[in-house]
Amino acid sequence: MNLFHLLQLFSRFFAIVALFHLKGILGTTFTFVNKCEYRVWPGILASAGSPSLDSTGFVLAQGSSRSFKPPAGWSGRFWARTGCNFDESGHGSCSTGDCGTGQIECNGAGAAPPATLAEFTLSGASGQDFYDVSLVDGYNLPMIVEASGGSGACLSTGCAADLNQRCPAELRAEDGGACKSACEAFGSPEYCCSGAYNSPSSCKPSVYSQMFKSACPRSYSYAYDDATSTFTCSAADYTITFCPSSPSQKSTMDSSVGTAGGSGGSGSGSTAGAMLADGSWLANLATGDSTGRHPSLAVQFAFLIVGLSSVILYFIRW
Repeated sequence: MNLFHLLQLFSRFFAIVALFHLKGILGTTFTFVNKCEYRVWPGILASAGSPSLDSTGFVLAQGSSRSFKPPAGWSGRFWARTGCNFDESGHGSCSTGDCGTGQIECNGAGAAPPATLAEFTLSGASGQDFYDVSLVDGYNLPMIVEASGGSGACLSTGCAADLNQRCPAELRAEDGGACKSACEAFGSPEYCCSGAYNSPSSCKPSVYSQMFKSACPRSYSYAYDDATSTFTCSAADYTITFCPSSPSQKSTMDSSVGTAGGSGGSGSGSTAGAMLADGSWLANLATGDSTGRHPSLAVQFAFLIVGLSSVILYFIRW
């Protein structure tokens, strides 16, 4: 093998290493966006063994956003509290999703059901991120999760429908501001997938979980709803949107996230995520769409390395 071929192989290898190394330095970003017509108080709970993020609970005004950089391998869940009343010292409680600490910060406490949950495990099996939106603990507001800048399927998921408007009377909570799961409402093993029903073969969807699934096909509707509800992506950033006015174009193409409606799910009026159906920045460039998502810094850096290597190889060859 001559020097030219060695340099060619080295340049390709270095570009791949640079891409993953720089993405590891930059890390994942979680961005919370509030498109509700009211303030929400997101809660954050890290799984056992995962460090806490910079905050475990905060206020998010209508139309605002906030971002966090989780450490590598982080896992945990997010939700939005509603109907909160905190005094000037930060003490108070919330009507839905309350974490029971009496403070804005949840400090390691989870959401009291019913609450819509987004769950993440970063850099799991084969280096993939796993994420889902769960209605297993009930529902309190619409929420979707969108991945960007990653590799793999990276599909959007969540529940953009207003389930509070169609919640059966026996599941209704907080004067119609939330909808319980059948497990929370009745406590029966067949609804909770417990006792004799603690396996996928014995715990089947109920009429209530099927109602949730029909409205939000990509969300977890009961404990063993894994097959159609868990999604993967690698080295992505994630946007968690509360009360999206509608799913992103990537989700709308297959109409599988559901649409928001009614007073509880009213958004700010903009479409959630201005991406082409394939999420391709090259397609945006080709069609002259300067508002499309551009490649991440890691991708740009890798392209720069490949370009420089090609120039060097050109002069060596000649």
